[in-house]
Amino acid sequence: MPTKLPRFGEFIALIAMLSSLTALAIDTMLPALAAIGHDLGVQHANDPQLIISSLFLGLACGQVLFGPLSDATGRKPLMYVGLGIFMLGSLIAMLAQDFSHMLVGRVLQGLGTSAPRVLTIALVRDCYAGRAMAQVMSFTMSIFILVPMLAPSLGQGLLLLAGWRSIFTTFLVLALVAATWFLLRMPETLPPDKRRPLTWRKFTQALREVLTTRTSMLFTLATGMVFGAFLGYLSSAQQILQIQYGLGKSFPLYFALLALSIGAASILNGRLVMRYGMHWLAQRAVLGFTLMSGLFLLIAYGTHGQPPLALLMAYFSLAFLSLGMLFGNLNALAMEPLGHIAGISASVIGSLSTLAAIPLGTLIGQSYDGTVLPLVLGFFALGLMASGLVLA
Repeated sequence: MPTKLPRFGEFIALIAMLSSLTALAIDTMLPALAAIGHDLGVQHANDPQLIISSLFLGLACGQVLFGPLSDATGRKPLMYVGLGIFMLGSLIAMLAQDFSHMLVGRVLQGLGTSAPRVLTIALVRDCYAGRAMAQVMSFTMSIFILVPMLAPSLGQGLLLLAGWRSIFTTFLVLALVAATWFLLRMPETLPPDKRRPLTWRKFTQALREVLTTRTSMLFTLATGMVFGAFLGYLSSAQQILQIQYGLGKSFPLYFALLALSIGAASILNGRLVMRYGMHWLAQRAVLGFTLMSGLFLLIAYGTHGQPPLALLMAYFSLAFLSLGMLFGNLNALAMEPLGHIAGISASVIGSLSTLAAIPLGTLIGQSYDGTVLPLVLGFFALGLMASGLVLA
């Protein structure tokens, strides 16, 4: 067993690989949704969207467990458990002969990938502080920006070369490499004397405090509204861009351009938040998102749900710039009154906001009718609800 940390560059590379599994498991699948639906005999054109939302269901359930448990057991055992569940889910999905087994595999993938999603942050916090921690998180954020831009192209390439099952084979291999690398090179970063036993009473007390702290719940629900809008986009993006607008194999390029807007928002938010504060930025971002969506809804109705592609891309870019600024600020605002129970509350807030987003995003996606109207209407409606919560 390793007893010392890998060098700084290797540490960042390992953390980046582990933290990228979630984004890879989501965005690599997008070009393959139609092919999977066809091969597995899906009856309704919108049902392949559930391949995306089912992963988030597993993610929501897992993150509320892995974070608090790792404070009691250490980081390494639960990382192995999570990666093992992810590999099992990948295997089930890869071998699926019907759509039900595909969805079971995807839920398990989400449950498994919630471990590296939560534990990588804990690992960084265990090992670094101050400027070094900020540097690691900055590099990690760069990966979060790059992976959604590149993953659909990876999925498109694998689909063309070897079929959609090869995408899950790739997930399985990547997780196995990450687990082996983690085993051989990463020591346990939470020694026994720093562990905090997790009891059911302690967990329920923290849950009750989150649910009864008004500002935390308002911002948690607002995060759910915002994330629900984004999940609606993820669910229907392939149908809108690749099929409705006939982009075909160019779909990953357009998706990457829109992902760049969210990455730019993260960078911009980092520059502005120290000057204007989280609340000020969140209020203006949610109002901007809602007003833009309301205006574009009129344009979409005027064009029978088929606005020009250039205009649609411009709207999406501005909308995602607003969403990108909201994700971090709303989560931080929800956490602000709960610093004394930060570990458990972060897991609870993340899980609750994701669980709120899943039915909303799924409803938007399943309403797709060959036009952009359901998505833009969903953006506007959820923007209104999020505005009410943020401004309350």
